[in-house]
Amino acid sequence: MKKGFLVAVILFIAASFTTSATAQTKIGYFDDQSVIALFPGIQEKLDTVLRSYAQDTLQEEYNYTLKDYQIKDSIFRRDSAELSKKAKAYEMATTDLNKLKYKLINWQQYQQGMMQQKEEGLLLPYRQKVAAALSEVVAENKYTLVLKADALSPYAQPSIADNLTIRVAMKLKLALPKDVEDAFKAATGGNATKAAAPAKKG
Repeated sequence: MKKGFLVAVILFIAASFTTSATAQTKIGYFDDQSVIALFPGIQEKLDTVLRSYAQDTLQEEYNYTLKDYQIKDSIFRRDSAELSKKAKAYEMATTDLNKLKYKLINWQQYQQGMMQQKEEGLLLPYRQKVAAALSEVVAENKYTLVLKADALSPYAQPSIADNLTIRVAMKLKLALPKDVEDAFKAATGGNATKAAAPAKKG
């Protein structure tokens, strides 16, 4: 699963939550990839769909492109003498062949890009749920600034109470490791949103 849905730093307007310009800034940190990974069966679903997409759709496209190139290359070689007398027709035939050749030569890069697009399409509904839950958590807990977790300094570890990844997971009723849940409850004095039972698969 690739990063990229949430920007590195998400700014929320303090005025939405405070009436004073001098109100204290409340900072949280968040990692959407960690939340998405908690959805039951998501990795298995991704693996199955992407494997099928690569073996069926993309392989079929490669075979078609290769055959198309071979046919057009054969015709071009056969008719090149005649085509060379017609500048525009020769240019169009050459351009068409070069496009197909370029696609075949760079197929691995093309396939990787298509696989990434497919994965992002599959993850979009999950990302939308996560984004909506994050907005609710920010509003409910009056956070004015949310940082991407990987942007934090390794030398300054913030409180687990400000880990919005945990709060969002709880909001979405996703199962958390027991040690993480216990540490979070201890840090928040048991006043945080209670973690619900693990979401059902499917």
